[in-house]
Amino acid sequence: MDADKKLPVYQLFIPPVNLMELRRDIWCNDPLPAKLTINKKKLDIDIVYRGSHIREFRKKSYHVVFHKPNTFKGAKEIHLNAEYNDKSLLRNKLSLDFFADIGTLAPKSQFVHLKLNGKDEGVYLELESVDQYYLKQRNLPEGSIFYAVDGDANFSLMSDLDKGIKKSLEMGYQKKCGPVKDEMHLQELLIQINTISRADFEGEIIKYIDVEKYLRWLAGVIFTQNYDGFVHNYALYRNGDTGLFEIIPWDYDATWGRDVNGEVMEEDYVGIEGFNTLTARILDIREFRLRYQRLLKEIMDTHFNVARMKPIIFGMHDQLSPYVPNDPYIRVNKAIFDNEPDFILKFIDDRAKYIRSQLYKLD
Repeated sequence: MDADKKLPVYQLFIPPVNLMELRRDIWCNDPLPAKLTINKKKLDIDIVYRGSHIREFRKKSYHVVFHKPNTFKGAKEIHLNAEYNDKSLLRNKLSLDFFADIGTLAPKSQFVHLKLNGKDEGVYLELESVDQYYLKQRNLPEGSIFYAVDGDANFSLMSDLDKGIKKSLEMGYQKKCGPVKDEMHLQELLIQINTISRADFEGEIIKYIDVEKYLRWLAGVIFTQNYDGFVHNYALYRNGDTGLFEIIPWDYDATWGRDVNGEVMEEDYVGIEGFNTLTARILDIREFRLRYQRLLKEIMDTHFNVARMKPIIFGMHDQLSPYVPNDPYIRVNKAIFDNEPDFILKFIDDRAKYIRSQLYKLD
């Protein structure tokens, strides 16, 4: 195996008493002290399980916060994702890299080989945290970041969860960083999305949302077919210089033809117009709709096609392949792992044909 293809080894040490506490209540969000060694660099960290339903899986995912030193390689925290339900292990990274390639802000990620207290835990995906350090790494203007934490992050005044009017406009969001006053800007954004008249929408919404970047993000959701991506699995970034909100994808393992349980999701499951209140209102405007139509065509010609994606997919697969037999959680699924690249490529071909057949709806 080429040296540049080897995965970095992350040696995680959680004191046995802390590991017992972590396993005693998987839903506890109180971090516990631990140590992480990367390339012989010893780091004091705080650690806790991450995710919602994924906490119940045998192979756990972790949220790591650097304690001493205070940051590592410019980051305050990282996420170590098990990608347990994705038998290809690569859908999340493939998606986030795809978003970045088509001009959308997206977190960086890399595959790592994790060991816990000397025991092999297998392949993990290290995900960059979307926070003030994320902005700094990219020389982006300071601003606020709000995580969409549940289905109420639907850009509506109505709750998806309670099926009534939202008790608070911030329902569905959790502020990660930024000044308090930006909470008012989020509220104003949601009010404007839902109250600007149809006649005024085209001229007014551009004062709140970077529409071009929103359309690129929407295209990314549609191509990868993330069913949850419209009301979840994203962060909002309010650019402090422009005052406009941008959208950043997050957690994209249920994509490329498989759902959150790893089951087949047919290529026509999600229509090209997507869903959520903001998307519906933007695509109601002919100029925005035609721009979106052109974007879909451009991206299929340049990025979302088998010729472009095949070397990327097989490159990731080849990098991970030597590690799968030693992953205690997925080694029995090696045959499935080996079949996934062809499955994903077939999805890309079928999805592109479906999208092309639906472009007339955007005329």
